[in-house]
Amino acid sequence: MKTVTIFGSSLPTETNIAYAEALRLGRALAECGLAVCNGGYGGLMEATARGAREAGGHTVGVTCALWNSRANPWIVEEVRTASFSDRLMMLIERGDAYVALQGGTGTLAELALAWEMMNKVSLSRQAGGRKPLLAASPYWKPVVECLSQEAGLAGARQAPAALAMIELVDNLEQVPAVLRSRLL
Repeated sequence: MKTVTIFGSSLPTETNIAYAEALRLGRALAECGLAVCNGGYGGLMEATARGAREAGGHTVGVTCALWNSRANPWIVEEVRTASFSDRLMMLIERGDAYVALQGGTGTLAELALAWEMMNKVSLSRQAGGRKPLLAASPYWKPVVECLSQEAGLAGARQAPAALAMIELVDNLEQVPAVLRSRLL
């Protein structure tokens, strides 16, 4: 079964629109026959896992021994890691594709590491090569635009190859169709 690793904030609750959108995303991915992997805790991680489980899908939560918290109740398979860096690597290794939802510095670290590992040939093999990398827009659009300035600094006529690896999606409802066409 193909697995989609989802990066996202731990802060939104059930009353937040981002939670509801993530819940629908998790459900839609499971309905496509895709497993959902995430950091295993609350917020958008809980929402995507909950949506997937409510649709009968498989969920994986990659948690860390540094924090006393255990995986949310919607996680079927908890993978406990010893360190934050081990957790990041496991999230990346588990994914056949990645989706970055809104989030803070932890989500940014996850997105950046997955993206960089696919960008650098020497690291790409460890991450399993290039995989679909989707990011919620407009949330991540400023980050991508900021990095596009690199082409100007280098005097390049085209955007760096790294920019071609990430796809901004305006609506999370697009994600299942995009991933279905690339993974299944």
